[in-house]
Amino acid sequence: MSALAFALLAVVLVGPAPAVLARAKWPLRAPRAALVLWQAVAVAAVLSTFSAGIAIASGLLAPGLDGRPTRSLTAEIDRLGWPLWLLYVSAFAVTLLVGARLIVKIIGVAVATRRRRAHHRMLVDLLSVNHGSPAAQACTRASELRILDVEQPLAYCLPGVRSRVVVSEGALAAFDDSEVTAILTHERAHLRARHDLVLEAFTAVHAAFPRFVRSASALDAVRLLIELLADDAAVRAAGPTPLARALVACAAARPPSGALAAGGPTTVVRVRRLAGRPNSPAFATAAYLSAVAVLVVPTIAVAVPWLTELKRLITG
Repeated sequence: MSALAFALLAVVLVGPAPAVLARAKWPLRAPRAALVLWQAVAVAAVLSTFSAGIAIASGLLAPGLDGRPTRSLTAEIDRLGWPLWLLYVSAFAVTLLVGARLIVKIIGVAVATRRRRAHHRMLVDLLSVNHGSPAAQACTRASELRILDVEQPLAYCLPGVRSRVVVSEGALAAFDDSEVTAILTHERAHLRARHDLVLEAFTAVHAAFPRFVRSASALDAVRLLIELLADDAAVRAAGPTPLARALVACAAARPPSGALAAGGPTTVVRVRRLAGRPNSPAFATAAYLSAVAVLVVPTIAVAVPWLTELKRLITG
């Protein structure tokens, strides 16, 4: 029953739950809490997947005729029979495979992303010009800011140890001081909160699960939420109207892979949000409580009885 419960929970948390959560409108009014809930769902899905495999494999430790766990391979096969023994061993092997695949994906995403960012960082360092508006210099450290001689308004950041905030001459020429402050504060909020690490984790988890159970809605929702958090930081610095004008101007810009840009396909949703109702403490509280429940309740309801039985088998 523990294995079945963990398996069902993993399937729900990987597929239906993200699909339902991604269609909800309340995260627009509680982006930070919604991001915590998404992280809780992802962690619970991974833990449930591992727990299902381990719970099935724990059948290998079931007591033999003497009431103690079997201690040899031949004794396990004699007690369980070949079909059941192969099922338990296969479940344990699949669990190890999923864990290895997740580790490989995390490392692969991290290495590939950092390689692309390093290459692009070198390019913007070579191509940047050495001037900009006083507002740009005031809200961004000189060591981070890079200005490209490009007419199209664009702004993005390259996270990392040697982070960069990149803005075009076209943006500085088109924006007033408040709009420059808003758009660069938005990018610095990404760097300060390390939103890139959140995206990398969700990208790796998404890639680790099979296509027939995973949901792409999680990645899209998390991308939107981190933009909303950066928008909130910009609103606190410059107000909603300058930010909205800057976002619309940068909407058509296409940032390089691995960068976090101010514009993009979510611009319309974000601009509408700036004109809507403010963030809701009630929604945030409910989301935080839900995140705790997603992680704690299944653990208490399912894992504790299984761990108690496992301890009895080992010590018995």
